[in-house]
Amino acid sequence: MTESKLDANFNDEKILLHQISTGDSKAFGIFFHRYSPKVYTYALKIVKSESLAEEIIQEVFVKIWNLGEQLTSIENLDAYLRVITRNHTLKVLRRLALEIRTNKILAKDYRENHNDTEEYIIFKDSEKILNQAIEKLPPQQKLVYHLCHQEGLKYEEAAEKLNISRLTVKTHMQHALRFLRNYVSTHTDIAILVILMTLLAEKH
Repeated sequence: MTESKLDANFNDEKILLHQISTGDSKAFGIFFHRYSPKVYTYALKIVKSESLAEEIIQEVFVKIWNLGEQLTSIENLDAYLRVITRNHTLKVLRRLALEIRTNKILAKDYRENHNDTEEYIIFKDSEKILNQAIEKLPPQQKLVYHLCHQEGLKYEEAAEKLNISRLTVKTHMQHALRFLRNYVSTHTDIAILVILMTLLAEKH
C-alpha cells in the first residue's frame, strides 16, 4: 500500500493512535509526519533554538511510542501534545539553568553526582514556588489557569467547558499570569526565574 493510501486510512486520529499502540511503525511514521511540525513550533517558541526544539521533538515522540496501549485513552490529542511538549521543554530549561548555575559555582571541579543534586533542588524549588503562587489565585483564575496551562486546553475549549466567553477566559489568564510572574520574580533566584518566567508566558 502506498503512503498516500495508508495516510488516507488514518485520517481519524483515534484509528491512528490505535494502530501505533499495536506497534505499527508505518502508522507511527504518518503520525510523526503529521504532528511533529506542531511540536516543533510550540517548542521553538519557548526555547528559541532550532537544535533544542529538534531534541524536544525526539523526546516527545519516543515518549509517545513507548506509551503503547495508553495511547488509546487520549481524548484530546492537540491538548495532550501541548502538555507533553511543555513538560519536555521544562526538562530542557531545567538542564540549561542547571548548567549556568553549576558552571558558575563549580567551574573545573564540577562533578556529575552533584549535577543530580542541583537539578533536584532546582526542580523542587521551582515546583514549590509556582504551586504557592497558584494557590493564591482567585478561584476562577485558578480554574482557568489549570485548564489552559496545566491541561493544555485552548481558550475556546476552556470557554466551552466553563460556559463562559473566550474573552473572559483570556482576561482571567492574563490576570493570573501577571500575578504569577510578579510573585515568582520576588521569590526566586535567577536560575529558577528563567524557568518559571518562560513557562508563564501567554501562549494563546
